[in-house]
Amino acid sequence: MGILRPVRMTRVGVLGLKDDEARVLTALHDLRVAQIEPLSPGALALLAPERATELQRAIGDETLRFRGLLAALPKGPVGPPHRFDTVEQILAAAKTVPIDGEVGALRTEDDRLVTEERTATETLGWLDRIAFYTGRLEDLRAQSVLSFVGTTDVPSFDALRTALPPSADAAYLTAPGDAKDVRFILAVRRSSADLLAKAAQHQNIRLAPLPPGSGSPAEEAARLRERLTQVRARRVAIAERMASLSRDWFSLVSAVDEALTVENRKVEALGKFGAGRLSFAVEAWVPERDVARLSAVLTDVSGGRAYLYTIPTTDEPPTLMDNPRGVRRFEFFIRFYSLPQADEWDPTLVFAIVFPLFFGFMLGDWGYGLAILLISLWMIAGFPGASKLPAAGRRFVKSIMGPQGMQQLAWALLPGCFLAIGLGLFWDEFFGYHLFGAWFGYVPPIDPVKDIGKLLLFAGFLGLGMVTFGFILGALKEHFHHHRNGVIGKVSAIVLCWGVAFVGLSLIFRWDQITNPIFLTSLAAMAVGAGTIFAVEGGQQLMLEFIEVLSHVLSYTRLVGILLASVILAVVINSIAVGLIHNGIGTSAVGSVVGIALGIIFGVFLIFAGQAFNVILGVFEPGIQGARLIFVEYFSKFYSGNGRAFRPFGGTRTHTVSSLTPATGPGPLVMGPPPS
Repeated sequence: MGILRPVRMTRVGVLGLKDDEARVLTALHDLRVAQIEPLSPGALALLAPERATELQRAIGDETLRFRGLLAALPKGPVGPPHRFDTVEQILAAAKTVPIDGEVGALRTEDDRLVTEERTATETLGWLDRIAFYTGRLEDLRAQSVLSFVGTTDVPSFDALRTALPPSADAAYLTAPGDAKDVRFILAVRRSSADLLAKAAQHQNIRLAPLPPGSGSPAEEAARLRERLTQVRARRVAIAERMASLSRDWFSLVSAVDEALTVENRKVEALGKFGAGRLSFAVEAWVPERDVARLSAVLTDVSGGRAYLYTIPTTDEPPTLMDNPRGVRRFEFFIRFYSLPQADEWDPTLVFAIVFPLFFGFMLGDWGYGLAILLISLWMIAGFPGASKLPAAGRRFVKSIMGPQGMQQLAWALLPGCFLAIGLGLFWDEFFGYHLFGAWFGYVPPIDPVKDIGKLLLFAGFLGLGMVTFGFILGALKEHFHHHRNGVIGKVSAIVLCWGVAFVGLSLIFRWDQITNPIFLTSLAAMAVGAGTIFAVEGGQQLMLEFIEVLSHVLSYTRLVGILLASVILAVVINSIAVGLIHNGIGTSAVGSVVGIALGIIFGVFLIFAGQAFNVILGVFEPGIQGARLIFVEYFSKFYSGNGRAFRPFGGTRTHTVSSLTPATGPGPLVMGPPPS
């Protein structure tokens, strides 16, 4: 498990005999610890690329067949996992499945019936709309005339009639007795079809061609209902037959499909192998912790004929983050920003600690914290009842982030919500009210508005600590990369940072007497830090470093600014709402009783709407600003990013077992967990 660092990677090569290639490839697939890479130029000079065989092409053909078969069959019972020791066994099992022809025919017929059912249902709807017409439909058809049916409101229908010129020879049949909506049949000359289409589109009227059939609408509707009954009965019969086939064959089909998928992965991986007349070679990135296990397994499956060796290289390894389970949820934010490189710091643990601290501090209200906590739990539960929310709100949320991302965000907000609830109870803040003070006479030790100086001092020291820690990680990174001047520059920036901070504090608290040791030490630290940076990196870099340390430390005071903005906005909302409720509105114009009633209504509405708006701000502002303080002021000291993710060769098995797993007793092959 990697903490503060991605998992260390090792480049390895495997050399073996052709006879063992299939078993080695199976071991690599099932262990899932090796990211197979193209061979290095030195190996390619001695070996030719591996080429696909006819057997492998047959695997591809059968894979397409079984994927279609599995997609067509309904999910059925699954028996114990199947075992296939060779590719020939998989292909032989595939040939024993004779149902693809019947399944394909049933699926094709069902698709056709679905289309027919949909069309018939729509046609039936139009026939019901023109049931007022008792004549025969064939009487409305002619070579020079087009007939349509439609439904609209009275003003739109009148506008449509006005828009059609007399040359269209438009004829209308309307349903009698309609007060609001007009159901109509409209016939026009073929030459006027374009004019009719434009007029209908302008009035937003949907026109449909006259339903097919020669009888009256009632007669055609009766025929369609009878046909719909037959179609639905046939679809039920098809579903029953498909379910019967699935009960008999789904277990084998899913197992063969999975086995073929595994073999297809192997075929794709073989493209990166090198081949000799009797030997093969492959290179891969493997977590250092798994090299010994991989070597032992390959030795076992090949009878000692496969040789694993490490390859010295300066190539950049892929990145595998492996944080503890609770911390792992915050990897979402790191990946969203940029994946760390394999040889630099993994900032997930610090983010998991600091982000909830920032979020809870900026929220600082146990009412808002509880509201956002409940919303987060609802998101984690899968948004139950979300379909009943307004469509505009759902579209807005989806435009920000997908459902999975929203759930990851909700998990990350939980600790921050608990901290906000704790601080809100301590500060006696509940949607801007001091409930404990009003009920029990509680006086909080710190008031966010009255004690703003103390909070600013806390935020400043917090920023100083974060910036310092960032420089420490940056200095260690430079040390690991053997950049001596980089180490000196980062350490000097720390000295400069603390010197600037305490010079500022000395000026604020009147410690700036020339004899004050704090002031003198701070000036000396500034001088040493600035002088060292100037000597090592030059004057331009010194100016940039000075601006950076000053602005980045002060930037953390936004924690207090956002806290105060939330508190003051809540107080303003409550004050206006309470004023409306107490005083009423417009008492001189409409009477005191009506005015007070309107005041209560508007006041209550303002409380709910205003506090709901502040809750939304309580999610976005602390979340965005908290992440920004980490991404900009902290990451900029040591973080490069742009790493490439570790993608091991292999996959999970559900319906099959590895051919390397012994039939009885424990086996040497220990499957690896999927990487995070």
